[in-house]
Amino acid sequence: MGESSHPFRTGKQVTFLSGSSRFWRRFARNRLALLGALIILMLLICALLAPLIAPYDPIKTNIRARLQGPSAEHLFGTDDLGRDIFSRVLYGTRISLKVGLISVSISTSIGLLLGLFSGYLGGWVDTLVMRVMDVLFAFPAVLLAIAIMAVLGQSTTNVMIAVGIVYVPIFARITRGSVLAVRELEFIEAARCIGLRDVDIVFRHVLPNALDAVIVQVSLATAFAILAEAALSFLGLGTQPPDPSWGSMLSFGREYMLEAPWWTIFPGLAIFLTVLALHLIGDGLRDALDPRSDVRV
Repeated sequence: MGESSHPFRTGKQVTFLSGSSRFWRRFARNRLALLGALIILMLLICALLAPLIAPYDPIKTNIRARLQGPSAEHLFGTDDLGRDIFSRVLYGTRISLKVGLISVSISTSIGLLLGLFSGYLGGWVDTLVMRVMDVLFAFPAVLLAIAIMAVLGQSTTNVMIAVGIVYVPIFARITRGSVLAVRELEFIEAARCIGLRDVDIVFRHVLPNALDAVIVQVSLATAFAILAEAALSFLGLGTQPPDPSWGSMLSFGREYMLEAPWWTIFPGLAIFLTVLALHLIGDGLRDALDPRSDVRV
């Protein structure tokens, strides 16, 4: 086989491989981003293996053990019904990450499509889509989510739908801004000149060049989605008892802040660490995707 026919010597593949290598090199230089990734990895492992790790059933009550402080038997103490806080925090991780990932997947999918075609087509399509997004932007995120929950009802599934709808405008605007910067470039004009359909141009040429900002926003929006789920559960509109949720644990535990502070401390720390880790990852992705951050090492 000649040198020119080697599968990894084509310009496209070499560019992809070198670009991927540069991305991971930039990301690895950010130690805080790596710390955030490690925290999220640990949380994912805890969520997947919660039935194996949790020492107790998270919804089983034991009145004799109510309001016990952290100990070897109950690492995070117990609540007013004697349920193990550590087990409930572990299972709450499953709910929080599930809501965060699925709701952001909904908002990313819808917002990405709206932003792509709004920015590329322009005209009345752009005006219509952006005015609808402006209407959604006019409402505070949690207030809009509460309004949607009032229509859909109280459940974890409806929380994911509500939070997903709330963050659609963010992804639509970010995608539209990126598309506006890309659609007038020379290679897009060349694609039009050779007769490619608009759909092919959008998905094969515009979308890959507009994803950088969207990728960063995904990590940040996941953090906000987890906070939104906790807020809705805190208000009694999200995950319903007896299912464990970080937000509902904070809500019920606030009445025992002086008597049993551990009831709120540990779920609060779980929310804090998760949101912090996702923001650290977002900062790392932003720097890694910025070509100006590529310096000689």
